[in-house]
Amino acid sequence: MNHWLTRHRNALWIVQAIGFVLVGVAVASWFGGDSQMPTAASTSTSHDVADPGKPTIWTCSMHPQIRRDGPGDCPICGMDLVPVRESAGGIRTVSISDAVKKLMKVETVPVQRRYVTAEVRMVGKLQYDETRLAHITAWVSGRLERMFVDYTGVNVNKGDHMVQLYSEELYTAQEELIAASESAATSNRSSRFIEPIDLAGSAREKLRRLGMTKEQIQEIEQRGEPSESVTIYSPVGGIVVKKLKQEGERVQTGDRIYTVADLSHLWVQLDAYESDLAWLRYGQQVQFTTEAYPGEVFRGQIAFIDPVLNADTRTVRVRVNVSNEDGRLKPEMFVRAIVESNVAAGGRVLDASLAGKWISPMHPEIVKDEPGNCDICGMPLVRAESLGYVTAEPSDTAKPLVVPVSAVLLTGTRAIVYVQIPDADKPTYEGREIVIGARAGDSYLVKSGIREGELVVTNGNFKLDSALQISAKPSMMTPQGGGGSAGHHHGNESPTSRDSSMAMSGHAMSLPPAFTTAAIAVVDQYETLRESLESADLQAIQANFATLGEKLASVPPANLSPELSGLWRELAMLLQNDSVEGRDVQSMRDADRVFAVTRRHIEQLKNQFALSMDDDEPAVEVLDAPQAVVTQIKQLVPIYLAISEALAADESEHAKQSVSKLHDWIAATSAVEGSGKAIERWTKERRDLSEITARLSKANDLETLRSSFALLSEQMLSLQRMFGLPASQALYEMHCPMAFDGRGASWIQSDDAVRNPYYGASMLKCADRIEKLEARDERK
Repeated sequence: MNHWLTRHRNALWIVQAIGFVLVGVAVASWFGGDSQMPTAASTSTSHDVADPGKPTIWTCSMHPQIRRDGPGDCPICGMDLVPVRESAGGIRTVSISDAVKKLMKVETVPVQRRYVTAEVRMVGKLQYDETRLAHITAWVSGRLERMFVDYTGVNVNKGDHMVQLYSEELYTAQEELIAASESAATSNRSSRFIEPIDLAGSAREKLRRLGMTKEQIQEIEQRGEPSESVTIYSPVGGIVVKKLKQEGERVQTGDRIYTVADLSHLWVQLDAYESDLAWLRYGQQVQFTTEAYPGEVFRGQIAFIDPVLNADTRTVRVRVNVSNEDGRLKPEMFVRAIVESNVAAGGRVLDASLAGKWISPMHPEIVKDEPGNCDICGMPLVRAESLGYVTAEPSDTAKPLVVPVSAVLLTGTRAIVYVQIPDADKPTYEGREIVIGARAGDSYLVKSGIREGELVVTNGNFKLDSALQISAKPSMMTPQGGGGSAGHHHGNESPTSRDSSMAMSGHAMSLPPAFTTAAIAVVDQYETLRESLESADLQAIQANFATLGEKLASVPPANLSPELSGLWRELAMLLQNDSVEGRDVQSMRDADRVFAVTRRHIEQLKNQFALSMDDDEPAVEVLDAPQAVVTQIKQLVPIYLAISEALAADESEHAKQSVSKLHDWIAATSAVEGSGKAIERWTKERRDLSEITARLSKANDLETLRSSFALLSEQMLSLQRMFGLPASQALYEMHCPMAFDGRGASWIQSDDAVRNPYYGASMLKCADRIEKLEARDERK
C-alpha cells in the first residue's frame, strides 16, 4: 500500500512538473531582465538577438538535461529545442524580472519562531467503562426459580433483588448451620481444658462463601429451618445490559446471569494514525461530537494510549474517559474527536496549566498541586513532566522554527524551500534544502537549513523549481542538477559539475590553508563516523553525526573564490543537514540510510576540493591494479550481481544464499602481497567489503537486506572509479531517485533492462538514469 501511494504521488508530481516546466521555459527566456512577455516571433529568433555577454543555451522542455549551443531537435523525444539564457548567481539561485514575478504570482512570508497548534482528528465510538461493569453470577449450582429482571435496559440500584435460586447444595449447608446451632445450644463442656469446636461458625462461613448475605444467614438461624431458595442481590447500580439466562434453567457455579453497567461514565475508543502519535499525551483534553447531537461538543481526557500499533490499519487505539451523568451518550455511538496540541521546540507538547501539577497515572481527571495518592485507585501521583509534557518555556528561543506547508517541496525526510535573497537588483531566489520535523497544522517544524526572518516562497515555488531544472541546476526534481543524478548528465555538464571541474583544475591548489585544514578535519570525522557504523553502535553514531556538524561549522569560508564559495555553500548545506538528521536516528536502518547520503556528499567534497590524506594527490585516482587484484575483483562482480537479481525478484532466501557466498569468498580470499598504492587501496577496500558483508549476513528480511545492499553498491561503484570493474559482460550503473524515502540509491546490472533491487515487483522499473560503465581496458 505504501509503495502504491508513493508511486502515484510521485507520478502526480511528475505530471505537475511537466506543466510547470513548460511555464518555466517561457520564464527562463526572460531571466535576462526583459519585462515584456515575448511573442512567438521573438521567441523563435531570440538566439540571434541574445546578449553576447550571456550565451544562450538550448534545451528540451520535456527533457531539460538536454543542453545544446544552438537550435535543433531533442534526441530523446524529437521536440524542438527552446532557448534558455543562463542566470547569474549561485548554484541554486534564479533571478527573474518584476513582470515575471507578477506572472508567476510569487508570494513570500517570513520564517518565524512561534508556538503552533497541531490538530489531531480521530474517529471512534462510545463503549462501556470496563471498570464499571458488574457480572451477577451463580455462586453455587442450582435452578433459577424466578428472575425479577426479565429484560435488558432495566435500571437497578445497588442491593436490588435480581434472581431467586434453588440449590440443593445451599439447602444442605443451611441444614448444617441449623444443626450446629442447636447442638451448640444444648451441649455442655466435657472439660474445662478443651476448647469446643465452633461448628456453627464454620457453617455460617460456608454459607457466606456460597453467596448468602449476613442478614440472610441470621434469618435462617432465627427461623430454625432452611429456605428452599435464596435471593441474589445486585452488587452495583446501573443498567442491565445483558440477560444471559432464563427462568427454570439450571446454572453451574460461576455462570453469568446478568451484566450490569454503570453508564454515568463511558469510554471513547478512538483510532489515531501513526503519524499523529507525536502530538498525543496521557491526560490531554479531547473534544468530540456525535450524530445524535449535531453541533454539541462533549469533552473528555485521554486515559490510555495503546502501546501496540495495529499492523492492518496502521493506527493506535486511544481511550478517552468521559462523564455521562445525564445519560445522553449511549454505548456504540460513533464520534468524531479533535485534540489540539500546542507544539514547542523539538516537537514537544506544551501545557503551561500543568506546571508543578501531579497527576494520577490511572485516572487523568485527578490532578493535584502536591504529591499524594489517587483518590480513586490509591496509586501515587506522578509529575506532569514525566508524562511527556513541557509545562514551562524559558524564552522565545525555545519556540519552534516553522515554515508554512505551502512553502515546502517534500523530498522525503528533507525538503526544498525557496528563499528570497535580500537587497538583490531584481527578484532573486535561492533553493535551500532543509531538514523538517513533524507537521503541525498548516506548518512544518524545521530542524535545520533556514533562519528566523528569512523570506520563503509560499506560492510559485514549483515554478521556480522548474526554472532551476531547465537551467540544469540542482532542484527538487533533479537534486544533482542537469536533470539526472549522481554526477552523470548524459554527456552534458551541470553548473555544479563545471564548477567542480574548475575547482579540480585551477583553484584547488590555491585554497586558503585554514580552509583546507578544517575541511580535512571534516573528512577525518567522516572516517570516525564510518567506524561507528561498522560497529553498529547507535549511540556513538548519533554522537559522531553531531560532531560532524561541529566540524563543519568551524570551516572558514572566507577568501575562497566566488566559484568555490558557491560550491562550499552547497556542500556545507547538504552535510549540515546530514549531521542534523543523523544525530536523531533511532535505528540502524535509518543510520545506514543517512550515512549513504553523507558518503556521497563527502565524496563530492573530496572531489571538488581535491582533499585527501595525501596533499599531493586528489581524493579519487584511477589506479592501475596488478593482475592479482583484477582477478579478485572479477570474482566479486558475479556474486554482487546475484544478490542484486535476488532482491529485484523479492527472493530474500536466494539473496541470503548469495550473501553467504560473498561471505565465503571474503573468508577464502587471501590478501594480495606486494607494495604500491593500488595494493594498499585494494587492501583497505577489501576490509570495507568485509564489514559490509558482515552487516548483510545479519540481515533477516528484505528491508534490512536492501538497506545494507545500498552500502555494497556504493562500495562497488567506488571500486569502479578506482580500478574499473573487470567483467565478462557489459555493466550498467542505474539510479532510483525514490529509494529510501526519496534519498535515492544506485546499483549495477549486467544489462540495461531495469530491475530495481530496492523495490522489487512493487516498482521494478524505477530508474531515472542508466549509464554504461567503462570497461577496465577502456579506462587505460
